[in-house]
Amino acid sequence: MVDAALGLVAYNGEAVNILTYPDQPDKIRHLDTWIANKIRADLAGRQSPPKFVEEYRSARRTYNCRSFPLDIRAQNGHSPAEANGLLIVMLERRSTEAVRITEMSERFGLTAREQETVQYLLEGFTSKEIAQRMKISPNTVKAFLRLVMVKMNVSTRSGIIGRFVGPRA
Repeated sequence: MVDAALGLVAYNGEAVNILTYPDQPDKIRHLDTWIANKIRADLAGRQSPPKFVEEYRSARRTYNCRSFPLDIRAQNGHSPAEANGLLIVMLERRSTEAVRITEMSERFGLTAREQETVQYLLEGFTSKEIAQRMKISPNTVKAFLRLVMVKMNVSTRSGIIGRFVGPRA
């Protein structure tokens, strides 16, 4: 979260890891100032109000960058918090091959749940993280991945990824 002058108000650990890569956040002196400068330099344009980039690259990953004003409304008789000029800036991991998923799913006869599992796999999530997002057990995720492996004639998770990101056949 930033203010109208792009001063840092709040942030989460994952955003810090994305913005500081390859450096380690705990090694950066004055981390708040460093992150605010990084946002000004890499994410926001120089115009006022700032226009944020749509895409941000960190290492080999690409993130969608979205921003929107903080809109706090009073509920249940409570007074609204001061939100003058505060912006939420979000970095969302983007799959590099999202376009191919439908095509490849049809080619190999993947079900909707198998396709969803593969999407998360391509985004770099572990089986446990996939299970949490899909609200199923990690064993069910592993079962989906085994079924996908059989359908795609591969024997590893990396083999699945290779089919999706490899050359088009």
